[in-house]
Amino acid sequence: IKLCLFLGKFKLNYLLKPLKKEYPFLKNSDSSSLQVVNEFLTQSWKNFFQDKTGQVGKPRFHSRKYLKKSYTGKSTIRITGKRYLKIPKLGYVKTSKTGVLQNTKIKRYTVVLEPTGKYYLSLQVEISDPEKYSLTGKQVGIDVGAADLEILSNGLKYPSFDSSYFEKKAKVWQRKYARRRHLAKLLVLQDRNKKVLCPRSLESFTNWQKAQKSKAKYQAK
Repeated sequence: IKLCLFLGKFKLNYLLKPLKKEYPFLKNSDSSSLQVVNEFLTQSWKNFFQDKTGQVGKPRFHSRKYLKKSYTGKSTIRITGKRYLKIPKLGYVKTSKTGVLQNTKIKRYTVVLEPTGKYYLSLQVEISDPEKYSLTGKQVGIDVGAADLEILSNGLKYPSFDSSYFEKKAKVWQRKYARRRHLAKLLVLQDRNKKVLCPRSLESFTNWQKAQKSKAKYQAK
């Protein structure tokens, strides 16, 4: 019988120090983000071992080519101005809506790079003095229609959004993206079969990456 030792998040965090010596690029990341990864990994293995339905699979390795590019940290973030935050390892970052962070404690933060090329910052905060709302006793009826998006019982109407232009553009760029990426894959395989000295990689072709951004932009709109 082969026994495997299960490492919890605290033991995994203890291994971060020797790992940083072996892989120096880990020092470029916020140390708390690596601890959060260990926390997620531990919880994933626990869900796998405790699952009795067989629907939970093993945790999968996420390489740098993983579709979702994001990381989560729990270090201290400071508000340094009306539109500026100071994030560990990133420094001063220009953002928006810092006014709503008054009288709050930031517990965790997540930086996400969308396929459109835009960065988003999500914050998990704890409110020290939450604002209390009182019931007004008023009611309103909402009717969702075809000609209008919504019609309220008080007479307000919200028109529907015509997305046909963006849908057409998204389909055009979807075809361009698929065609360019397919051609890039063929060229990569061609270099591999010919055993060239410096074979090209899929990331070295920028035309399909530009098409991916344009496609994602219209899909988001």
